[in-house]
Amino acid sequence: MVESELTDFDADQRLLAMNGVSLVIFTSVGCASCRFAREVLPGFDLAVDRLCWIDAGYNGGLVERYQVFHLPALFVVRDGEFFGALHTRLAADALNAALAQALDRIAEELP
Repeated sequence: MVESELTDFDADQRLLAMNGVSLVIFTSVGCASCRFAREVLPGFDLAVDRLCWIDAGYNGGLVERYQVFHLPALFVVRDGEFFGALHTRLAADALNAALAQALDRIAEELP
């Protein structure tokens, strides 16, 4: 699975250009759940093409636009369209179910 680091400066351009399903994950260095997510998510068999990591501590513009209040925060983008937030456990089966549900929603523009 491909992994990318996104920032305030390049996130929109890169997400709009990426084909397929991207799982966008906001994390922070001091967050234990975020460290767990960084360890386990790359090893999961998820229905996504890539993981896009955003450090919430250094990218306040994205944090504000995506209305991130809790970390880790997960969002789905497919072919440059926004399918919203995922509210689920960090387990492969739960994430895949939440991804399928999110991708059934009506797509929006990126925040």
